[in-house]
Amino acid sequence: MFNTTIKPRVSETDGMGHINNTVVTVWFEAGREEIFKIFTPNLSFDDWKCVVVNLNIDYLNEIFFGSEVEVKTWIKEVRNSSFIVEEELYQKGALCAKGTATYVNFNGTTRKAEPIPEGIRYELEQHYRLNKRV
Repeated sequence: MFNTTIKPRVSETDGMGHINNTVVTVWFEAGREEIFKIFTPNLSFDDWKCVVVNLNIDYLNEIFFGSEVEVKTWIKEVRNSSFIVEEELYQKGALCAKGTATYVNFNGTTRKAEPIPEGIRYELEQHYRLNKRV
């Protein structure tokens, strides 16, 4: 599991007084940075491998400015050329949002998905979720 702490900004707060729902996608992506490093250790876009093909988010509780949020990120499944990430966002101990993201291992030269190498597959599998709630 990967943990990322986010400090909400005033600019992310909407007219309803809570963090705008579009911000959660950005925070979930921030929680995936260590996964991106597994594929591209230097995070260079010249050799970027992770291309998102599906996002799903359930909004469960409001999120507010003034308290940090914790993004928890796991690997849910590793397939031949794709993998699914499972994510949860907590504020003050409450589960506020959860979701999944599906990525493909993309070759920028051929513009096609390619199989995930065994070494990367092994590293991803080290981050499977063991329990439903942590």
